[in-house]
This record gives sequence, C-alpha cells and structure tokens, in this order.
Amino acid sequence: MMKQWCRTLLPIVAVLGPTWCLCIAEDLSKTPLPEGLVAKDAAATPAAVVCFLEGPAVDAAGNVFFSDIAGNRILKMDAKGVVTTFRADSGRTNGNCFDAEGRLISCEGGEQGPGRRRIVRTDMKTGDITVLTDKYDGKRYNSPNDCCVDAKGRIWFTDPRYGADRTDLEMDVEAVYCIDNAGKVKRMLTQTEIDRPNGIAIAPDDKTLYVIDSHPKVGGNRKIWAFDLAADGSLSKQRLVYDFGKGRGGDGMRIDMNGNLWVAAGINKPRGNPAESLDVSAGVYVISPAGKLLGRIPIPEDLITNVAFGGPDRKTLYVTAGKTLYRFPVNVSGYAVYPPLDRKN
Repeated sequence: MMKQWCRTLLPIVAVLGPTWCLCIAEDLSKTPLPEGLVAKDAAATPAAVVCFLEGPAVDAAGNVFFSDIAGNRILKMDAKGVVTTFRADSGRTNGNCFDAEGRLISCEGGEQGPGRRRIVRTDMKTGDITVLTDKYDGKRYNSPNDCCVDAKGRIWFTDPRYGADRTDLEMDVEAVYCIDNAGKVKRMLTQTEIDRPNGIAIAPDDKTLYVIDSHPKVGGNRKIWAFDLAADGSLSKQRLVYDFGKGRGGDGMRIDMNGNLWVAAGINKPRGNPAESLDVSAGVYVISPAGKLLGRIPIPEDLITNVAFGGPDRKTLYVTAGKTLYRFPVNVSGYAVYPPLDRKN
C-alpha cells in the first residue's frame, strides 16, 4: 500500500518541489492539548449566546416565522429557504401561532434580557400590531412563553419564568390564561394544577387542552397534562398523559390530525443542572392521546425548543433547536386552525 502511495505522489512532488510535505491521514480527534501552552485540564466554555431559536409558526404561503430570543428578533424563512428578519425588536418573543384569520399571535417574554411581557397580534397584511394583554389584575405577566388558538377563536397562553433573576416579577403565580373573543382574560390554571406551564396545544376536536409542565428543579414536574375542554372554555378532569421522569421534559408541542402529540424534549449533554439527568435525549417525541410513546425523531443539537407543521398538506415538521431550524418529512398532516388543510401551503 505504501509503495502505491509513493508512486501516486511522485508526480506531485516533482511539481511542488522537495520542500513540499504531505501529512498522511491520521485521527486528529485524539490530538492532545498543546503541551505547556494551556493548562492540562482547560476546556472551552460558551462566552456568549447570540442565537436561541423558539416558537415556529407557518403561514399559508409556506413562510416559517420563528423567534430568536437571544437576538431579540423574529426571523422569517420563505418557501425557497431564504431567511430574513421579520421583526428586529421582538420584545423577547418566544412562542408564536396563527389565528384563523392568518394573524400572527406572539408571546413577548422576559427571558434572556428585558422583554415586553405581553401578548400581541400582528395583522400580516398591514403590519399593524395590537396588544391583546400586558397585565392581569394590574400586574405584569412573568414571561409569556407559548400559545395556541382554539376553534372558537380563543387564545390560550402560558406564563412561567425560567430565568434565575426573578426580582422584576409582580406575580407570585405561574399560570395558564385564556383570552376570549371579547378580549377578556381569565386565569385558567395555577400551581394548584401545574408546577411550571410551558408548551400548550388543543386537540383537533376542540375537546382537550394539553399543557406541558416542565420544572428543572429537584423533584420538579416533567409531565404532560390533559384537561377536558368544554364549549364555554372551562377545564376539568385533569389527567397525566406522559411523564419524562428526571430528564429534561417537554418544551413546545403541536398535534397532528390524529390527535398525537409531537413534543420537543430532552438534551444531549449536561447543562449544569444536577437535578436533571440525560435519560431523555434531544428529539421530537410522538405520544398518543392515551400516553403511549409512538417514537422519537432525534435532533443532534441542544436545546430543542419547539415544533410546527407546514408545507403541502402540513406534512413537514419544522423544529427549532439551539441556533438551527430543522425540517423533517412526516406522513400525517399536522393540526392548526390556519391555514385550512385543503389549501396548499
């Protein structure tokens, strides 16, 4: 084999001259640290986070809107894959969704920097922004996180606070809220039912509300709960759908037309929390309404945060994770109140 390499290289050496040197391929992954130039136990650590993606939502034209919380902006990827900035100052927007009229609902949060801590609606034709709610009982929200819209046009959103700095909080509760068609806001769930609410979704038949309960503390919930949803918006019959145990639980989720939950959850490497194991690898976990784990789509990046269905027949799953927007073809249509499923997006 070596003789064959030499015969192959002779013409190259003749051209480049005797001073040219070729490095034979070797396993560079095992190369040690430069001895004496750095400490033996030195390791690279993040100096700054400039991009943290969340909250994908897809419109009728196939445009994907998704948040960059760290960058304080909302990005837009068109059907050709071109990414532009949709909103430069997003108020630390986290979750997004569309209502039945194609208006973008956004949760302006309070994580990774000062945010506006409110729920807003954007008219995608005019660009006009309407503040739907910024306070409850005269107190500012903690950090609106995720949202969904039911078939009657009501907007549901979660309001936890994950950041370590809680000095600016005006409430002593992390809750789930509902905005009715008249604009009235009602607190629907509190710590009595939910430890720390995060992702939220409603079943295609409009009869079940799902809430992800994700608290990374020791003994904290990493669970998905279901509630019966009555026509008047009232909730009852809380029940456990799935428990992620001691791993990183769910973040955002969406539902397909069969009622299955597609949940962004897990981590691939420790993130400095001794209360959190690596039992749940990063991926999209597909769970039946009865709580059966149907499978997992692995995602090779931390932190996986949220998902949305788009594309023709809503058979493309978009996934936000770390600095990357992923997509994955699926064989079932996702559920959303907009755009109607019979329209090609």
